[in-house]
Amino acid sequence: MTWETVYNFFGIKDFIYFISSPQLQDSLFSVRIVFIFCAAIFLVFVIYFMLNSSWLQYKFLEDTSEFFHWQAYEVKQANRQWSKIKKRIESGIESDYKIAIIDADDLLVEALDRRGYEGKDFKEVVDKASKIIADDLKDVLDAHEIRNSIVYNPDFKISADEVKRILAIYESAVKNIGV
Repeated sequence: MTWETVYNFFGIKDFIYFISSPQLQDSLFSVRIVFIFCAAIFLVFVIYFMLNSSWLQYKFLEDTSEFFHWQAYEVKQANRQWSKIKKRIESGIESDYKIAIIDADDLLVEALDRRGYEGKDFKEVVDKASKIIADDLKDVLDAHEIRNSIVYNPDFKISADEVKRILAIYESAVKNIGV
């Protein structure tokens, strides 16, 4: 059995001749032009959205940033967030204190999420990460309770010293996680 007989048996040779026939190619020329035009438009959209999104920066420039700054990209980002949180404390306004605590809690949750700790609620996530934050486990849970009081009770009052203590707990927990 040769390839010629296989081609003839399945009709592949006739199909190739039909597809490559000049009559069919002439009748499909307008369809090819439309598809080329659509492909060009999609290519322009892809390039536009890639240039205007932060995905390229995050995926490709992350390694460059780590190389030149001698620290992990997440550490730089976490330090930037901590500096914003600390600036809120300096304002002396109680609402900024509350926002600083909420932001610190969110930073801890993000750090735990990045490290792969998941759960249906905060306590379950922290319990799974208890080996890492064993020293601060009870303090973190207490700080989260205060955060919940701030979120669910608009009349909750808190002092600057208490805020500094809570933020120190969050900062210690985040550093123990490795961010």
